[in-house]
Amino acid sequence: MADRKTPQTRLDPRYSSEGATPTTWPQAESLLTEAELFWISTVRPDGRPHVTPLPAVWADGALHFCTGPEERKARNLAENPQVVLTTGTNTWDKGYDLAVEGEAVRVTDDDRLRDLAAAWEAKYGSFWHFDVRDGHFHHGPGRAVVFAVAPCQVFGFGKGEPFSQTRWRFD
Repeated sequence: MADRKTPQTRLDPRYSSEGATPTTWPQAESLLTEAELFWISTVRPDGRPHVTPLPAVWADGALHFCTGPEERKARNLAENPQVVLTTGTNTWDKGYDLAVEGEAVRVTDDDRLRDLAAAWEAKYGSFWHFDVRDGHFHHGPGRAVVFAVAPCQVFGFGKGEPFSQTRWRFD
């Protein structure tokens, strides 16, 4: 049985070139760590999808993102915390795409938020400097809520020869 650190890994031969091998979870984690831009998909209260780009940080087995508490994605998450975060390249025959499925859980512990704020600044530079207080990131006059998405399932799509589709399940 898989745990949060060692997921079940499976190559789907229906969508993979002959001879393709599954991507390892450490390789996928490296791609999540290095990716600069993600697209988050949430569901509006009326059932319509909402997709928007954002930066995210991979830390402690989860993707972390922040948003203003009144932004559409935060309001969507208040109704339905299930999300998909995707990253990759917009080319057909090279690169690697990842889709992370899970539940967005609010992070409110100030010590944890300080660690995440340091990770944001280390990854994205001083523009992304956040002060932390009262369970929020603060940036200038604004404040942001922070969410963690520990994956329940991740799909990886290797593009080019060999094409591959790997699935990681966290049970």
